[in-house]
Amino acid sequence: MGRMGARARDARGQSTVEAAVALPVVFLLVLLLVQPGIVLYDRMVMAGAAAEGCRLLATSDGDAATCEEYVRRRLGAIPPLDVFRVHDSGCTWEVRCEGGGAADAARVTVRTEVRPLPLLDGGATLLGMVNERGNLVVEVTATSPTRASWAQESLDGASVNGKAGEWRHEG
Repeated sequence: MGRMGARARDARGQSTVEAAVALPVVFLLVLLLVQPGIVLYDRMVMAGAAAEGCRLLATSDGDAATCEEYVRRRLGAIPPLDVFRVHDSGCTWEVRCEGGGAADAARVTVRTEVRPLPLLDGGATLLGMVNERGNLVVEVTATSPTRASWAQESLDGASVNGKAGEWRHEG
């Protein structure tokens, strides 16, 4: 009976040692999966907001302020936590809306910074993935033509309003 009890204690001790070695490895693997998931979520929301902003800019008169306000409202889906986006003293979204209206294309660029999770920040720094503040930079650009290709080709370099005026006077 004495030898049987010693074997049971040895097996429990072995399980404890295995758990002590395996748990940090599992924790690190979870961290390695969570950080890319966060960045992917950010990029998906940013890409959707930029694409919708492009559509708004392409179909409107090219009002960049309205486009920027709309994109910022859509970016509200990303929580204001440093691991999702750095928000030290207010909104750190950089939104640029260009073109639209009479231009051939509309372009919306959204940029932010993400603070790496603990333990991963050192690796990101060694790999050169962070900026001077130690943050990952996430940037998305969407471009959309303001007119369909067939409409653009039929204009032959003329303005839409000029062509419409010609059609009105011909009839």
